[in-house]
Amino acid sequence: MASKSQPSAPKIGNPGSITNGKAEPQGQWGRAWEVDWFSLASVIFLLLFAPLIVYYFIMACDQYSCSLTTPALNIITGRVSFADIWAKTPPMTMKAVQIYTLWVTFQVLLYMLLPDFCHKFVPRYVGGVQEGAVTPAGVVNKYQVNGLQAWLITHLLWFANSRFLFWFSPTIIFDNWIPLLWCANILGYAVSTFVMIKGYLFPTNAKDCKFTGNFFYNYMMGIEFNPRIGKWFDFKLFFNGRPGIVAWTLINLSFAAKQQELYGQVTNSMVLVNVLQAIYVLDFFWNETWYLKTIDICHDHFGWYLGWGDCVWLPFLYTLQGLYLVYHPVQLSTPYAMGILGLGLLGYYIFRITNHQKDLFRRTDGRCLIWGQKPKAIECSYTSADGQKHHSKLLVSGFWGVARHFNYTGDLMGSLAYCLACGGSHLLPYFYIIYMAILLIHRCLRDEHRCASKYGRDWARYTAAVPYRLLPGIF
Repeated sequence: MASKSQPSAPKIGNPGSITNGKAEPQGQWGRAWEVDWFSLASVIFLLLFAPLIVYYFIMACDQYSCSLTTPALNIITGRVSFADIWAKTPPMTMKAVQIYTLWVTFQVLLYMLLPDFCHKFVPRYVGGVQEGAVTPAGVVNKYQVNGLQAWLITHLLWFANSRFLFWFSPTIIFDNWIPLLWCANILGYAVSTFVMIKGYLFPTNAKDCKFTGNFFYNYMMGIEFNPRIGKWFDFKLFFNGRPGIVAWTLINLSFAAKQQELYGQVTNSMVLVNVLQAIYVLDFFWNETWYLKTIDICHDHFGWYLGWGDCVWLPFLYTLQGLYLVYHPVQLSTPYAMGILGLGLLGYYIFRITNHQKDLFRRTDGRCLIWGQKPKAIECSYTSADGQKHHSKLLVSGFWGVARHFNYTGDLMGSLAYCLACGGSHLLPYFYIIYMAILLIHRCLRDEHRCASKYGRDWARYTAAVPYRLLPGIF
């Protein structure tokens, strides 16, 4: 499904792309070289308000039973002040610091010290040492792909503790949720600040850095393309996948354990949220090698947008459905639950098969079958900044003939299923589908702006062949 994107970054011109393993011109790669007033205003807005948004959602559940409107109305009408709400907010505790430090350290050790062995015995899984896409400086980084292994080891230990070891309560994450939020914020800001200083003083590759002259933009969008320590510790890959996404399913399990503790049962809605989101998480790690060629790795620089976003935005807002169900347990009727499960699985199927079709087409250079037929494609050409002419193909068969971003359609179907599992009493669990719709529509428009500039008339031919972005006949 959609890569674990954080608050939607401002539109920043016309980033390049990877085609046939060749680097696009440096000036069109990734984030902007110069900052217009709108981008700067967007950056400052996100830096100021994104942390407050996360706090507001978590606080609303803790103090107002997940009502988003009550705290705002109470503040506006003067019934309470923000100081009153803040005074009731649990502070950071030494226990939370110990839990979070142990968690991050454990994930670093799994990432750095345990080479992947899953690919040696799991059929069709691609792991171990893999190459990423070529960077603007012409570097091809190597990665130790072992996310699936880290997820499996972490969860085996979690279940072993729950059944046999009893080192800690399965509700430990929920019981320390807000103190853990403060710890995650500290790590997010520390990492973001470190990589900015590193970009100025000791970058991994100076040719893969971008400077705008504006502190706020550099801090948020990042300076270095692939900041690294040593040969293997890649900040972008580690923080995009670990610790946030490995934690996602553990957080949901802790919420389920808390529901069991409070009410004596785990509702079918909580089971649905755990199962459907676990499918997404496992899909991410199963396809981690494929992820090395996605926009997050191939175009985004590493700054606050990814550093803080992966530490805070992702684990604390992508798990709102499970958190909500702790405060409002929902037992769905069997037909309704089966309908939600069907929607989620259908969305995942569309998402996965759509991406598989494009990957198959690229790997075989079109010498394959899609839906039992030879695939059709629009032949494209473009000229890079060095004057060289390149050729590419845009697939118009299979799901890619239904809509230009039909993988996002499947992603949105899955996202909607998570939210529908929570019933219709509160707005809070529906934040995810609202956010994902805005994010993916913005990404559609950003990608198409880049492609229109890159391919020109050939892109017009492609959009004529596939006229809709997400929903045939509508958009």
